[in-house]
Amino acid sequence: METLIKERTDAPALFFEAEAAGLRWLAEPEADGGARVVRVADVRPGRIELERIRESRSTADAARAFGAALAVTHAAGADAFGAPPAGWDGPLFIGRRPLPVARETTWGRFYVRDRVLPYLDIAVEAGTVTSAQLPVIREALDRVAAGDFDDDEPPARIHGDLWTGNVLWDARGAILIDPAAHGGHRETDLAMLDLFGAPFLDEILAGYDATRPLRAGWRERIPVHQLHPLAVHAAGHGPSYGRALADAARATLTL
Repeated sequence: METLIKERTDAPALFFEAEAAGLRWLAEPEADGGARVVRVADVRPGRIELERIRESRSTADAARAFGAALAVTHAAGADAFGAPPAGWDGPLFIGRRPLPVARETTWGRFYVRDRVLPYLDIAVEAGTVTSAQLPVIREALDRVAAGDFDDDEPPARIHGDLWTGNVLWDARGAILIDPAAHGGHRETDLAMLDLFGAPFLDEILAGYDATRPLRAGWRERIPVHQLHPLAVHAAGHGPSYGRALADAARATLTL
């Protein structure tokens, strides 16, 4: 197996070890038809060695197959909302930022407290979310935390940072990389794919829905599930994401 090495001399403690734990956890359902995941060859402090992917273009057929496989991965489940990969008791990260660990039975409470508020607070302090935008964001978060969007779906095994750059394509199809893997709601992964675009997104969603049908109204709920990635980006990538976060909050309040 050809490999590549990622290194960070300034990596927080257990940074790459958390990545490896997430990759291995996401890879477990592959034998049952789950999404392909890049292989971990070695991991140690400040360094991870991964399978090298020979990239190629996606196709409509490959995208549909990826959607079906992602549905299988999600269905493998997690212990709780916010739960880390099974067997991992260290920290979690999204990008370079810490990602809180939780063990909630209620999705909305977990999502607001552990996936939006930590990054919203940073964005407010940085000035990328303004005082004018904050009230509508907090109003939307209050609705989510109160359980307005809770359902009876169990915690899914989600990638957690599923923007298009973390889905590579080779001659065999899609491969997942760079996860922030945890127990979450499956619609959150799909909403992140939608937020930043993905090749043949409609085919991905069709393949997913054919394998494990989504609940009615999932398209309308996309802004709810984009509150997390938009808050993360508002915390470090400028005021355009603060504006987008406020827009998603307004859309949430219309539901």
